[in-house]
Amino acid sequence: MNNYYSLIKIVVSIFFAMCLRIVPLPPELAVFNPDWVLLVLIYWSLAVPERVGIFHAWSFGLLTDVLTGRLFGQYALAYSLVIFLCLKFHKRLRQFPLLQQELFIFFCLLLSQLLLFLIKNLQHPAQLHGIFWLPVLTGTLAWPLVFTLLRFVRLTRRWSRRIKA
Repeated sequence: MNNYYSLIKIVVSIFFAMCLRIVPLPPELAVFNPDWVLLVLIYWSLAVPERVGIFHAWSFGLLTDVLTGRLFGQYALAYSLVIFLCLKFHKRLRQFPLLQQELFIFFCLLLSQLLLFLIKNLQHPAQLHGIFWLPVLTGTLAWPLVFTLLRFVRLTRRWSRRIKA
C-alpha cells in the first residue's frame, strides 16, 4: 500500500509540473518559466532513485515534447542525460546542503538547455540570445522551493502514520 501512495505522489507532482510548464504566461514572464518537469524529476531521482530513473525521464520527456510542440525526443534526450547524472551522484548529492545542491542543479539545467539549443541549431541555425538561459537561473533559484515542497509531500504520509501510532 505504501508503494501505491508513493507512486501517486510522484505522478501527481509531475502532472502539476507539466501544468506549470505549459501554463500560458505573458511573453515578458514566459522567458522566466523554468523547466518544472526536470526539476521535479531531479528531486524524485535524488530522493527515491530506485523508483524514478532514466526510463521515467525518457517517458516524461516524450510527454513534454508533445505538450510543448517541440521536436519529438529532444526533451526525452535531455531529461534522460540529466537524470543519469543525478542517479550517478545521488548518494553524494543527498549529503550536500541545499546551496551546494543548487550548484549541481544549475549545471543540470544548463546541460539540458545546451542540449535543447544544439538540437534546435541542427534543425536550422539559430542565434543564442541571453534570454535563452533565463530558465536555468530561475530554475536554480526555484530549487529550494521545489525541494522543500516535494520533501514535505514525500514525508507527509510517514508523519501521519507516526502520529496515529
